[in-house]
Amino acid sequence: MSNESTPAIAPGSTIGILGGGQLGRMTALAAARLGYRCHIYCPEADAPAFAVAAAHTTAAYDDAKALDAFAKAVDVVTFEFENIPAASVERLAATTLVRPSGAVLATAQDRVAEKTFFAGIGAGTAPWRQVDDLPSLERGIADLGTPCILKTRTLGYDGKGQFRIDRPAQAAEAWEAIKGAPAILEGFVSFSKEISVIVARSPRGEVNAFDVVENLHVDHILDTTRAPAQILPDQAERASAIAHAAATRLELEGLLAIEMFVDHDGRILVNEMAPRPHNSGHWTMDACITDQFEQFVRAVCNLRLGSTERHSNAEMKNLLGRSIEGWNEILSDPKAKLHLYGKLEARDGRKMGHVTRVFPRWKTESK
Repeated sequence: MSNESTPAIAPGSTIGILGGGQLGRMTALAAARLGYRCHIYCPEADAPAFAVAAAHTTAAYDDAKALDAFAKAVDVVTFEFENIPAASVERLAATTLVRPSGAVLATAQDRVAEKTFFAGIGAGTAPWRQVDDLPSLERGIADLGTPCILKTRTLGYDGKGQFRIDRPAQAAEAWEAIKGAPAILEGFVSFSKEISVIVARSPRGEVNAFDVVENLHVDHILDTTRAPAQILPDQAERASAIAHAAATRLELEGLLAIEMFVDHDGRILVNEMAPRPHNSGHWTMDACITDQFEQFVRAVCNLRLGSTERHSNAEMKNLLGRSIEGWNEILSDPKAKLHLYGKLEARDGRKMGHVTRVFPRWKTESK
């Protein structure tokens, strides 16, 4: 249980981060501003976070010897993506602090556990059925109707591990497409907006959320985030309340991003969550007093949380693949804030950086 007496991890300590992508990179940069060292653990030798960290380990996530050495070298462990083997997290937790906990990670890793959790806190979701074999998929399609989406229970992101079913006759094709992995079938939600909320909770129990934002996806990958979301005040309050309740019920120690839909009846439906910094929170780096990465460090180290006040409206756009080649043109706009991730290869759909443009709040809110 977390409480006020839980000590802070002081600046000068070392934060261990599982994962070496752009989220780890930007977390390490934020940690350095607060006087922390970061040690990145990642299997890829060219991980972009390595370039800005005090130390790094290149090893598989199930390498017991490397995990043990990593645990001894750090004061707390966190992660920048959730596809970490549960056994590895348990091994680390036996000898060092892990925040968020393995229990939080397990809930976020499994779509069935995730949906069940949100139902338990009174949050709506798309209708769904657990799928373990082809007959249960066929029953689920009969129950939910088409179109519907078959998703693997674990390891899916940015549209991976998914198959849209438009006709019941596609059941066998869909089952084969996900290679018979344990899955969940979700009914199709007709929505007016996609939104998200990022909330932090510290071990001392302090909770603070950023403003609700609106997200636009292209080919299942986030393209643009606009802050704040253009939704009704009561909808924003409901979304924030769900985030607060989730962080509290999970006894979160870190950061939690929750993606949601606003349906055509105005209801807020939860899609999924991620217990880490999130692409839809990058706008906070240029438009808030405390950005999501600093807040993440503060929460993991049990510091007082920073203000999430939004001093500007913002629009963040991802730079995918070869769009990164326009970096010089972006910099020709003196008001554009360019963030590059240091990745060496620009593949189609790969997140290479982002650009944020901010707008004084009075220009839009006084209209």
